[in-house]
Formats: sequence, structure tokens, C-alpha cells
Amino acid sequence: MNILCSICARGGSDTLKNKNIKKLYGRPLIVHTLITAKKTKIFDNIVVSSDSKKIIDISKKYVDYTIKRPSSLSRNNSPKVPAIRHALINSEKFFKKKFDIIIDLDATSPLRTTKDIKGALNTFLKNRNSNLLSVCKSNKNPYFNMVEKKKRKIKIVKNSKINFYTRQDAPEIFDINASIYIWKRYNLLKMNNIINKKTGIFIMPKSRSIDIDDYYDFELVKYFFKKNKNI
Repeated sequence: MNILCSICARGGSDTLKNKNIKKLYGRPLIVHTLITAKKTKIFDNIVVSSDSKKIIDISKKYVDYTIKRPSSLSRNNSPKVPAIRHALINSEKFFKKKFDIIIDLDATSPLRTTKDIKGALNTFLKNRNSNLLSVCKSNKNPYFNMVEKKKRKIKIVKNSKINFYTRQDAPEIFDINASIYIWKRYNLLKMNNIINKKTGIFIMPKSRSIDIDDYYDFELVKYFFKKNKNI
């Protein structure tokens, strides 16, 4: 079973400039994910896909192959799946072999551990999923404390015949934490959505589920990173 690890990191960011190479305790942000990937020792090959020369140059020390991603897959509104697929196709050409499983790790989620990655893979294999997403339990619940405005009226987002008076009584809801994505090769090549009929989930604790989008997220990651790594 050949397993590819892809790390897809764009150069641009509207909310936190150059966030994928912003220094976190002396290292560019992406390097923390690269180091964790290497420590798992489950990958046949690790690759980085980016439109940024800086990111590619930084990554070369840690990976087997770097891929220059086209601008058409690097826009703010570019979906994730085509970028991972592009990384797979180019990796198979370069390494001259097919990969059975692709695990994509987001560079903006540096708090994940080797245990998280291995646990997600074991869950994926055990449940025979087409793909898998890492998640964490959500504080907000569309059945209970999330509302939307429709024609000047406020309504609960998710209608139900049952009235839920506490969040604990409502159906369990998860946030996709943008940390770990796992695909079977066939499904990655054929599907365009991250949620499909046989999609599985792997639950991670909130303390390792922060995805850096802005300065506030970055400061939170700094706190938990220091706490978890004993820096």
C-alpha cells in the first residue's frame, strides 16, 4: 500500500499576510507540518504543492518533491480537491508509481500530532471510507443556538419537529477543522466534493483543531503550541 502525503500551501492570504511562512517559534509555519509528517513514518513520499517560490524553496529540505501549482488552482476561491488531485497526478508522474491512499495535511493546522494522523488513517481503513475529514466537536448547533434571517424574521437554522432546550439534547454537530484529509486514489480522481456518500470523520480535540485564518487564530495557536510542545 503506497501512501502519499500532500501539503498544499498557497502563497497568498487576505486575512494574514504570508501566513504559510509566518514564523512560529523560529520556524516558518509550513515547516511544523512538514516535520510532523516526517515523524509519522507512514508515508512513502511527502510532497508540497504551491504557487509560491518562497514556500517551495523552504520545503525542499523536508520533502521528496515540490510541485509548482498553476495560478488557476491558487486563487482565493479555488476549491481544495482539484489542488490535491493535481498534486497526486504530478507525483505519480514524478515517482513513476501509483499511490493507493493520499493524506493531505493543511499547513495552517500545526497543532495536529503524529498520533492524530495515524489515528485518522486507522479509522479510514477500518471503516472503508471513500475519503475522511478530521473534525472537532462544535460549540454552536444549528438545531439549538444558530439562527438565520429570512424576510426580516429570525429562525433556527435547522428545522426540527422536536424542540431542543439544551445544546446537549440536540443532535451532535462537528466542525471540519481543516487538518487532515484522506482519500482513496480512485475517489480523489473521480470526485469533486469533500463530502460524499462514504465520507468518514476522525474526531480531534479542540486544543489541536485550530486552523489559522487570521491574527487571532495565530495567537491562539502560539499559546497551545507552547503548552503542548513545552516551549
